[in-house]
Amino acid sequence: MSHPASRAARRVAARNHDGDRKVEPTYRGFEQKNWKLIFRRANKLGRARQIGKIWPHREWEKLMADAAPVKVLFVCSHNKWRSTTGEAVFSRVAGVSARSAGTASSARHQITVADIRWADMILVMEDKHAARLRADFRQEVAYKPMHVLDIPDDYQFMDEDLVELIRAKAGALICGED
Repeated sequence: MSHPASRAARRVAARNHDGDRKVEPTYRGFEQKNWKLIFRRANKLGRARQIGKIWPHREWEKLMADAAPVKVLFVCSHNKWRSTTGEAVFSRVAGVSARSAGTASSARHQITVADIRWADMILVMEDKHAARLRADFRQEVAYKPMHVLDIPDDYQFMDEDLVELIRAKAGALICGED
């Protein structure tokens, strides 16, 4: 018997050599995989990439654990209801560090230069708070991103409507949520 020249011919000869026993090619892991789930995962990953989100969520959590948190300063007048609610809501969010302060001299915690220097982003509740910060701390807020949330002083601390408003308006700015 002559020696087969090509690799394909050698494979055929090896299969025929086993006689009656049929040898199936084995693909490692083929039997264990659930192909429907793999297809769904690939579609979810593709869709997440299209809209700019990180999927699965635990990948996002790993990234945020390694990254420095975004430091957000919430500002209202007396630092009693609105800004403290914003701090309480976003202090629980991974990747966000939150503080609150007030612009009035009678505020629970009156805003200082150290607060402004600490913050990566300043979120004020009304236009008057932004104007007050620009007047009192012109140099410090000149290059800080400051956003007005337009939330009136009509709510108590952790009021459900206030929490929803802050999550909707500040969440879009901080986390890029819709």
